[in-house]
Amino acid sequence: MGFGGISIWQLLIVLAIIVLLFGTKKLRGMGGDLGGAVKGFKKAMSDEKSTEQDTTEQIQKSENAAPNDPANAEKTKDSNKV
Repeated sequence: MGFGGISIWQLLIVLAIIVLLFGTKKLRGMGGDLGGAVKGFKKAMSDEKSTEQDTTEQIQKSENAAPNDPANAEKTKDSNKV
């Protein structure tokens, strides 16, 4: 028994019919296009993660630098008086 009640022989017959209909050249091209799409998707996901990490690092740096800034400390003291 194969996938969901389909035997390996039935899968091979379906594969043979697909190869006869489309031809190996067209199937190879479709496989290449699919691979390129997956590669582009992975690249976009990694770019998004790196952008998100860069943004988080910049926020953390600005938060860490803010209390040590004398000009910012005076503004904080003035706003606490009000």
